Amino acid sequence: MAFIFSKLLVFILQPIIWVLILLVFAIFAKKQQRKKTLLIISFSLLFVFSNRFLVGKAYNFYEAKYPKAKRYDIGVLLGGFSKSTQHSDLALNERGDRLIQSIALLKKGIIKKILISGGSGKLIGSESIEADLTAKYLKEIGIPDSVVLVENRSKNTIENAKYTFELVNKMKPDASILVITSAWHIPRSKMIFDKVFNRKLDYYPTDYFGKENYDISDYYLPDAGAFAYWQSILKEWVGLIVDRMRI
Repeated sequence: MAFIFSKLLVFILQPIIWVLILLVFAIFAKKQQRKKTLLIISFSLLFVFSNRFLVGKAYNFYEAKYPKAKRYDIGVLLGGFSKSTQHSDLALNERGDRLIQSIALLKKGIIKKILISGGSGKLIGSESIEADLTAKYLKEIGIPDSVVLVENRSKNTIENAKYTFELVNKMKPDASILVITSAWHIPRSKMIFDKVFNRKLDYYPTDYFGKENYDISDYYLPDAGAFAYWQSILKEWVGLIVDRMRI
């Protein structure tokens, strides 16, 4: 049920839907004052949610910073970085930096093994298992099976933590762990993984969205892509609240 609800949130937490609903109410409003008020609110929201600077600052506030340099037994790569293709090969979405940074951390010797945690993200069916496709890809680029662990059952962050804990606990309960995920996803991941593992883990942020320096155009030029980033961060905030009550 929670998985189905999370999919519904993808539709509900779209700022463009809110703007369109307000515009529809404004069009059909009979009183001129109400029509005017709804139009003002609609265009104000349109400006806020299409503004690259405002959404960027929201991410700046929320995104995690890099941990202090050290070495780890296992780097837990959280899924959600792949997209569907017409072939049974791995293809990366905008969160693909999770995989790129995991490979880099392995090559640099910062992590000894990569544990890929991610099952199917489909509401119905279990095809295109992300962890399996990723393991296949790593093997194809020359990374030996001996340093790759696969957890392919999870559908959300809580299950990522639960099934990862089970796997690590069977292998090496005291293993030092670095969780690798998007910078904006770390606050929720930290809350869940630290709770499940009953100890504080370290987290490595990837695919930052918030900029260090903003261009002048970011302040005033509308950016259609900003709507998608608002949707993502809103969904993450709701997920944080819901998961806090669930764990």
